[in-house]
Amino acid sequence: MKHFLGRLLTGAAVLAALVACAPTGGQGPYAPSGIVRGQVAVDGLTVGHRLMAAGEYQLARDAYIRAAGDQGLTVDVLSAIGSANFRLGRLGQAEQMLRRAIATDETFVPAWNNLGVVLMEQRRYAEAERIFQTAFAIDSGATVAIRDNLNLAIANGANPIDDQDNNTNFSLIRRGSGEYLLLSTP
Repeated sequence: MKHFLGRLLTGAAVLAALVACAPTGGQGPYAPSGIVRGQVAVDGLTVGHRLMAAGEYQLARDAYIRAAGDQGLTVDVLSAIGSANFRLGRLGQAEQMLRRAIATDETFVPAWNNLGVVLMEQRRYAEAERIFQTAFAIDSGATVAIRDNLNLAIANGANPIDDQDNNTNFSLIRRGSGEYLLLSTP
């Protein structure tokens, strides 16, 4: 009898495992609903920009990395990853991504500006000043925030100030295909 009950319990356990592994056709309580035909997926860059605006920098970085998988390492993607790394306090990684973005497209103003901001955070004022000058020249002086960043770099280079007194740092990130958003840094 013990042997029979043991086999019955083993059989029931195997059957339960098989049922649990059976496909549900997307009908289970936690199963994804599947692909909805006729709808276009939201671009990873757009998702990342929305997450950045919401202060979800790690999730934004993850969305940008997914966008890189879909679109490749474009200047937009590299710059966005650099901006997310900057917000996460990963200044070395941010600098690396922004330099790669500039190498990809030397005329992409947001990458130049954001690199300048990263260098300012690292107290590399002279180099930041040169980077902001380049951004200002490429932009033809059209963006006030870049001029303000350049002036801040010049002022800090001439008279470095403590981080506690420095509440006027700005970063400029690109959103979508040309809208710029000014964000104060933490």
